[in-house]
Amino acid sequence: MVLRALVRRKIVFILMLVIPAVFLGVVEFTTSERILPFRLASLDEETFIEISEKRISFIFFAVASAGFLVAFLALNLIQKGRGVNKRLVICGYHPLELLIAILGALAFMIVGIALYIGLLTHTFYPVEHLPAFIFSLMLIGLVYGCYGLAAGSLIRGELEGILLIVLLVNIDVGWLQNPLFYAEAQNQIIIRFLPAYYPAQSAIITSFTDYSPASANIYSIGYGAIFLLISMLIFFHEMRVKS
Repeated sequence: MVLRALVRRKIVFILMLVIPAVFLGVVEFTTSERILPFRLASLDEETFIEISEKRISFIFFAVASAGFLVAFLALNLIQKGRGVNKRLVICGYHPLELLIAILGALAFMIVGIALYIGLLTHTFYPVEHLPAFIFSLMLIGLVYGCYGLAAGSLIRGELEGILLIVLLVNIDVGWLQNPLFYAEAQNQIIIRFLPAYYPAQSAIITSFTDYSPASANIYSIGYGAIFLLISMLIFFHEMRVKS
């Protein structure tokens, strides 16, 4: 039923199809082929690679569009269903049942968005390890999906929730995680603590090298788990029914 409610809003699926295509299309028509060296920051050793500006931009904007879309979907899922879920709890449903339904719908959207953006990116630029790259897109979806759930659980107003999503997504995954910016940043330690750092590093590693992204993947799951725990605690608190 959660998925059916989401499907009724056809504009959601139009945006899911159009936004990644627009992002990657802009990269295709605006970036150059000049070679840029940068360091893979999440690896223990000093590892530098040289990649064209266009190729690294494809990967960066693929990650950015995945995080952007999933965060908004998660915010919508938790905010739009708040009143309905409260009534269902009064009617006898357990909050855990409702939360599992929301998480199931979100997981379905994360996988679908990651597959679509991963394959779309591969058509613009052949990715070295496509399955691993798609998994990294699922990780950014996990992190920002759970962030969207936490923001939607914490804030009741739709406009305030959107602003909170836009603020972090734009600063983090839309700007600071760009490896070209990161290489020249003065306070790189701040960027490392932002939610999109490890999923973005995983995407870069799997796209251009044969190194293992295991460490970045584990930290990404940890970030997602923290946001998920916060959202769960708030959700169960809101769904309490007084005797």
